[in-house]
Amino acid sequence: MKEIRGTVTGGCQCGAVRYRTDVMLDNAHLCHCRMCQKAVGNIFAALVATPNASLTWTRGQPSVFKSSDHAERGFCNQCGTPLFYNSLDNDRINLTMGSLDNPNQFPPGGEVGVEAKVDWLNSITQFTDSAETGAEGDKAWAESIRQTSRQHPDHDTDDWPPK
Repeated sequence: MKEIRGTVTGGCQCGAVRYRTDVMLDNAHLCHCRMCQKAVGNIFAALVATPNASLTWTRGQPSVFKSSDHAERGFCNQCGTPLFYNSLDNDRINLTMGSLDNPNQFPPGGEVGVEAKVDWLNSITQFTDSAETGAEGDKAWAESIRQTSRQHPDHDTDDWPPK
């Protein structure tokens, strides 16, 4: 696997757990296995790895669930955000791309665990965008969400939550 140099940051939704790395690996992928589906509460896990030695927890520590004899999964024990999949058989940790501050940096290059891939996944590319079905379709509701959001911003902060 090729190394990609540059600072990457991320963390959970509430901001209690934050991380940083200066080395990523070029293995961005989607995992469809049933264990990943359950771990992220979705139909696949989008993951990208960093060497274990390069990862620093800059705020808080994740809670860990050992999902098998070979793997553990990290999450925030305050908001529940899935943060990583860690194979205990190698020296890298796969971060959930949704927890990255900039998930657009790492487009998936492959799929694994396809034996559990949901049958309808490929049909969702046929959807069309509709402002009527999104938050922007109801301006008052969208503004209320913006004003009351407790979601941590997509960058490091000195203090969180704000006072």
